[in-house]
Amino acid sequence: MSGINFGPFGPDPEPADEDALPGLDDETQDLDAVPDSPPLDLRTVEAILDQRWPETRIEPTLDRITALLDLLGNPQRAYPVIHIAGTNGKTSVTRMVDALLTSLGLRTGRFTSPHLQLATERISLDAVPISPDAYVQAYADIAPYIDLVDAASARDGGVPLSKFEILTAMAYAAFADAPVDVAVVEVGLGGTWDSTNVMDPAVSVITPIGRDHIDYLGTTLGEIAANKAGIIKPGGVVMIGLQEPEAMDVLMARVAETDATVARQDSEFRVLERVVAVGGQLLQLQGLSAVYEEVFLPLAGEHQAANASLALAAVEAFLGAGRQRELNADAVVDGFAAVASPGRLERIRSSPVILIDAAHNPHGATALAAALRDEYHFARLVGVVAVMAEKDAEGILTALEDVLDEVVVTVNSSARSMPLDELTELAEDVFGSHRVQSAPRMDSALALAVDLAETDEQTGPYGAGVIVTGSVVSAGDARTLAGLAPA
Repeated sequence: MSGINFGPFGPDPEPADEDALPGLDDETQDLDAVPDSPPLDLRTVEAILDQRWPETRIEPTLDRITALLDLLGNPQRAYPVIHIAGTNGKTSVTRMVDALLTSLGLRTGRFTSPHLQLATERISLDAVPISPDAYVQAYADIAPYIDLVDAASARDGGVPLSKFEILTAMAYAAFADAPVDVAVVEVGLGGTWDSTNVMDPAVSVITPIGRDHIDYLGTTLGEIAANKAGIIKPGGVVMIGLQEPEAMDVLMARVAETDATVARQDSEFRVLERVVAVGGQLLQLQGLSAVYEEVFLPLAGEHQAANASLALAAVEAFLGAGRQRELNADAVVDGFAAVASPGRLERIRSSPVILIDAAHNPHGATALAAALRDEYHFARLVGVVAVMAEKDAEGILTALEDVLDEVVVTVNSSARSMPLDELTELAEDVFGSHRVQSAPRMDSALALAVDLAETDEQTGPYGAGVIVTGSVVSAGDARTLAGLAPA
């Protein structure tokens, strides 16, 4: 064995099934009737929220989140918003937009999901996650109003506010309290019925769309695109990333329907040049208003270069850039140089190299495989894969098959992780049983993968590598086991 101690890692509590939920009347708005609660801490708040609908479940209504935000004074209207939807790349684009705006001197609020390690990662001010105390206070500030909406919904035969609806309200309220100059908001799931979709964004952004969450968004690319296109509002401004024709047709139909102003990647903006560099890549980007030279992006993969192009266009559009209004080139360079996207082809250890990536669907796994193939030249590469039960595990494994020498399948810390025997069977179908190992926990899977990578049969100058992937949770677990702090 390698002797590496990755430590124990246990499962999250099982999320509770739905219960009753809410309509508002004058009597329910008596806040004095709400009893005092014991002191809260982060663990307690998360336990409370985990009793609600999980974030993977949505209902086609914005009534509950609208009612809650109305009671809070509609904080989401206190600042302009850049709203980002899509299937893959949403978090990276959100972080890039945030970094650029911060470099340009604006105070930002950032809302992303899900988190890798700690819930506080989801809500950031000035590109830094809020503290656990601030997160708890954000919940405590709106808790009485949550009770009111829950009660009103229950009287109407509805269900309580979901966990994600509450997190959305916490973020919007925290941004108003700061206050921020601009909020950069990532959609949770879909677009039309996502709880973030309760404002008129200054700029809407659609990253590449693939097939994911088909139980809620539709079985075809067109149906999924139609749901995500719901963030495009009448008279709005939208930046659209690279899309399959079926998805682009739907998005452009929505643009025409809403009379929105649109710019498309590889049409109005693009990556002009990309060179792999130590620690990332060097880019030349054609924006909406100018060409930006020698932009260093400390992230790997052609898909991240495309994400950078999309983020740049979104910031240009937000600031009103045109042919005669280019952004400060030094600020653009500084902003991209400061970008961090934890869990996205992130190196968490050397000798052997251990990378983590949050690819959780075939589209994301295909981008990951391309980056591993084109930019990393390991003599031997072993994958550690844990996938959520509802995901297309076979599609993920198939996308990775030709870049991995062996794969170790395991489970992650989520109660929704695919059972080990089921994932093992799928992996053996894709890789062949001679290339598949299994381990009951992430720590033992990592130790086994390191042993498999570090064989005496290695040849070539690049050494051995391990890639942990299959889920955001899997990437977060590995990050925690490596002793890295949430970011």
